[in-house]
Amino acid sequence: MAGDELLVAAAEEEDDLMEILDEGSGRLDIARYVDHVRDMAAGAIATFEGTTRDSFEGRRVVELRYEAYGAMARRRLAAILREARAAHSLRRLAVAHRLGTVPAGEASVFVAASAVHRADAMEACRYVIDEVKASVPIWKKEVYDDGEVWKENREFLDRTTTDGATAAAPVPALRPANGGGCCGSKVRVNES
Repeated sequence: MAGDELLVAAAEEEDDLMEILDEGSGRLDIARYVDHVRDMAAGAIATFEGTTRDSFEGRRVVELRYEAYGAMARRRLAAILREARAAHSLRRLAVAHRLGTVPAGEASVFVAASAVHRADAMEACRYVIDEVKASVPIWKKEVYDDGEVWKENREFLDRTTTDGATAAAPVPALRPANGGGCCGSKVRVNES
């Protein structure tokens, strides 16, 4: 990149908001993230709010519990936002993820993207949440009223080969028609 392009890229990254909130920080402040991406030059703001469901496969879900490798998670989140900016014409981005206990009905993750046109905002928002689920070292335990289980996201499994190596990231526009992506089914982790 030329000097002026580097300055523009650095300024854009400074406009992004990225948070991993420690246990006990309370609910995500959704309005704060939407306000952060609001921009007079933006014609669209797209958001994604991931919430804890109250049931899964006929079992009552009480809460989710999240743990993370914080330093690595922050580095990966910053890289994801840079990747989204490289692929889409964006004004501002925000992403937040809670750690610790998230009761049923509350949000654990939130993404907001603003752009001049809605397609860029919507595609960037989907890219960010899919990448968060596939590659950020944040782990989830689903707690039921009759037990608990660690979960792996389908996005992560779609990238892992049979020998445990990480496969190349799929191109977002080429999603499988079989339900892969953000809404694919969850998988239980076999515990020894």
